[in-house]
Amino acid sequence: MGEGRWRRFAGTCWRSIAVWAVSTVTMLVLAGILPDFQLQSDSGDSATRIAITAALGAGAFGILSALVWPLLVRALLLVPALVLGLAVFFLNGGLLIFALALVPDGRGEANPETAVVVAAVMSAVASATGGALAVRDDDAYRRRLYRLADRRRRRGSAGAGPSTPGTVFLQLDGVGHDVLRDAVDRGVMPTVGAWLGAGTHRLTPWRTDWSSQTGASQLGILHGSNYDVPAFRWYEKDTREIQVSNRPTSAAELQRRAIEHTGDGGLLTLDGASRGNLFSGGAEQVALVLSVAARRGKENRSRAGYFAYFSDPANAVRTALSFVAEVVRETGQSTRARLARQRPRVGRGGLYPFIRAFATVVERDVVVAAVIGDMLAGRSAVYADLVAYDEVAHHSGPVSRDAEKVLARLDRSLALIAKVAEHAPRPYRIVVLSDHGQSPGETFRARYGLGLQDLVRAGCGLPVPRRARRTHSGAEARAAVRAALRRPVEEGGEKHRPASRRSEPIVLASGNLGLVSFPDVPHRMSKEEIDARHPALLPTLANHPGIGFLLVRSEKHGAVVLGARGAEIPLADLDECPGPLADFGAHAADAVRRTDSFPHTADIMVNSWYDPAEGEVLAFEEQIGSHGGLGGAQGHPFLLAPEVFSPAVAQGAELVGAQQVHHVLRRWLREGSGPQVPVDKSRHEPAPDASFTAATVTPQDKSA
Repeated sequence: MGEGRWRRFAGTCWRSIAVWAVSTVTMLVLAGILPDFQLQSDSGDSATRIAITAALGAGAFGILSALVWPLLVRALLLVPALVLGLAVFFLNGGLLIFALALVPDGRGEANPETAVVVAAVMSAVASATGGALAVRDDDAYRRRLYRLADRRRRRGSAGAGPSTPGTVFLQLDGVGHDVLRDAVDRGVMPTVGAWLGAGTHRLTPWRTDWSSQTGASQLGILHGSNYDVPAFRWYEKDTREIQVSNRPTSAAELQRRAIEHTGDGGLLTLDGASRGNLFSGGAEQVALVLSVAARRGKENRSRAGYFAYFSDPANAVRTALSFVAEVVRETGQSTRARLARQRPRVGRGGLYPFIRAFATVVERDVVVAAVIGDMLAGRSAVYADLVAYDEVAHHSGPVSRDAEKVLARLDRSLALIAKVAEHAPRPYRIVVLSDHGQSPGETFRARYGLGLQDLVRAGCGLPVPRRARRTHSGAEARAAVRAALRRPVEEGGEKHRPASRRSEPIVLASGNLGLVSFPDVPHRMSKEEIDARHPALLPTLANHPGIGFLLVRSEKHGAVVLGARGAEIPLADLDECPGPLADFGAHAADAVRRTDSFPHTADIMVNSWYDPAEGEVLAFEEQIGSHGGLGGAQGHPFLLAPEVFSPAVAQGAELVGAQQVHHVLRRWLREGSGPQVPVDKSRHEPAPDASFTAATVTPQDKSA
């Protein structure tokens, strides 16, 4: 054995011995504290004998965790991911009981409840000790990363990694340009601040389409087309189905349509990886991707990332503890907000604390680990979505202290990925971007006492329920949780085919954008047809103080925008006379025109009121930070890229639309001599992600 290998072997042995020693001490301390956990015979033993028993038990537990745990996780891969995360404690407890049974003379004993506690504490302490030793010893940390990279290269192709740089695209879901800029200025995101301060990265704002939500933006970014995506959810008259962007079947259909429209597989077609996204981007390697979650059997690899992450018991315990801490944190924060009578406020009870913990802990840890694995495997292009901020901002507000803390933790994830990039087998360029922002404001229902559906029914002369049904949030985290639990994504009323009577309108909400469709009319209804059937409907909506403008199709003037006091502006005249669109910005008219051209645009498109002074909108969903329509920060995401790339747009120009962002990212891939996206109308199926086993290098969650 050469000197270098001997030193690496000695370092590994030393760290293993250190972790074993700390685990032994931990076991001794717990035996002295917990009455139902003992390391001696009933007649008593000497201190030396008790220490030997503890050392044997800790050693057996460590070996079992390393050898048996991955097999248990693989056997339980069919168990929903959240259930697996919660079962971590009980599985570890079972391993500890078995380990104690291996101690000679039966000196080790613990009841099941105590074993769960002891195993959790020992795993957490061992993980913290191993991580601390690696961080404190830079050489050991670097050797560990190189060893992981070498292992992946041996499983793949032989030889050194490519000399050309790879690119990692990290999407911070829902983080607006101004929110990022403010977080940097106040020191909340020091990693991003260091990049901008050193001049290594360039920050560019961009504008979304009218549909300012992840489904439209990410489809355009990854696949180059978000044509005919008018909102987050919409009704299609030809199929009589409701499409919901974060429903697996809808995501798969939208991806198929985009590929058919553009003629190529997507941004990540060659040697790419897609992690935690709604769409695959044409990547060979996919994990936690919603568009493949609808497949059955072996073809469904959307949850492969959970196995890769939870196969390490230390990861499982750390994430489980952080999950519990986040649930407690959310419960405390929501209680304080309720006691302080903060306004605006939405309900944060029920399952929401667990959904938030999934988004801010489980999804973040698994996706970051997947990205690290892709970098160590030397992949050319990686695109990953981190949904933590978006989920919290929906319920706490986009500029709340709760959301600010999430930004700080996301910044630490960026720092970890940047650190790993220094040890990857090829150089990496890290691009950080967002798909949309969020606009603050109370809900439409909270301000006026009724929802959009109630207002539409009243305008149609239909009975309004005394207790109207609330519209659930359409946040990405909720869909990810449902996919992990293998439950249908449809929420109340969001069935594939509407259950209402054919004469009644279907009213859907996407943030502050509403869509009204009449399912019994096979074509897009004209203004004249709507007025003939329901004379009061359009005036009721257009003159309501919570409505900014309507888009309908007129037989006389073509598409028109309607506003209060009888305003009716044809789309062709909006540039000279913006009318109701005046407060929504210079690009509002173009965004409305584009949506009007879609085949599945609703009979009536409704955009809420917008206050340009305060930047507030009124959400038709239960959200106090919303996105989906026009108005405010929701339409202003960002693009943060290394200076080595060419500028996203020429000086003085604006980057408008997700499809343009796609072209910019493709250009940057070409500049890095990365994958060239071919025109390929025959979409190949993603391959199993055999090399994604990055569970041993994971984010350190300091917030737990």
